Amino acid sequence: MNIKIKGIGNYIPEITVKNTDFNKHVFLNEDGSDFDYPNDVVISKFKFITGIGERRYAAPELNSSDLGFFAAQRAIENAQIDPETIDYIIFAHNFGDVKPGTIQTDMLPTLATRVKHKLQIKNPNCVAFDLIFGCPGWIQGILQASAFIKSGMAKRCLVIGSETLSRVVDVHDRDSMIYSDGAGAAIIEGSDDHTGLLSYENATYANEEANFLYFGNSFNKSLDKDVKYIKMHGRKIYEFALNNVPLAMKKCLDKSGLKITDIKKVLIHQANEKMDEAIVSRFYKLYDEKMPVGIMPMTINKLGNSSVATIPTLFDMLINGKIENQKIHKGDVLIFASVGAGMNVNAFVYRY
Repeated sequence: MNIKIKGIGNYIPEITVKNTDFNKHVFLNEDGSDFDYPNDVVISKFKFITGIGERRYAAPELNSSDLGFFAAQRAIENAQIDPETIDYIIFAHNFGDVKPGTIQTDMLPTLATRVKHKLQIKNPNCVAFDLIFGCPGWIQGILQASAFIKSGMAKRCLVIGSETLSRVVDVHDRDSMIYSDGAGAAIIEGSDDHTGLLSYENATYANEEANFLYFGNSFNKSLDKDVKYIKMHGRKIYEFALNNVPLAMKKCLDKSGLKITDIKKVLIHQANEKMDEAIVSRFYKLYDEKMPVGIMPMTINKLGNSSVATIPTLFDMLINGKIENQKIHKGDVLIFASVGAGMNVNAFVYRY
């Protein structure tokens, strides 16, 4: 039995924040000192490296669980199933619900429970829980759903990835321009045909890599030191990703028994355009192949990095023809891959 994505949905927030909106920000170095160059130079360099021109932020009245609920509704509608038949709701996120202007994250009850409540599912045997796995959380949720279904513990699962990273960033850190908000969701169930999940690979590197992403103080030294923000060692993450993600993808593909030439699309976490291109290029080099033109659909230029939401949103948009010059056909072989806090890496090969 294979595991298949029966339905897919996303929620893209309506508030668009362009790079030029950061012109009046006071960006600082880690030691609190001023930059040696103006913001237009900072923004130009940022755009060149990341590929991000704009990103989406959630409306103030909406939390991550709301975004996840909207995406879940669309996935359920797309799958044409009764929500009461869902056995597990797996909600991947990193920071819970963060209301604007607060310094607390709220995960009581769990975001998965909040979605179940909003969906008005009455069945107590529909088990709802959260998954904290960094940016690769949605893929990890798919792998958990697969395990539940193959073991006979479930017939159908709802896997959600949602985040409002705009509310946990340090506005004095230029890396804050990377992050965005959004949600994606999928209905997962068993399949007797030849489509679905063919192989997977996952790993956690928790030695010196463990704190490449962390919660730290603002670069503005006058702010409250007890308030923490998402921080990252960008160069170390870049080097880690280049060394480990292509190898994980290769292991995953080799397990499937397919060839590199069978891959039609690579759906990689939308973290940084230059980094993603380097990862996929190195993956192909492991097979002495050149990365094909158009193999890697991207959404980061318009949507930014919404963590766990990037891949399900990318997949939904790809299926529905909403990415320019990108198409997908029945029977196409895809490889999904992600990297993020932990440091965690995962991938799976999927026949659409």
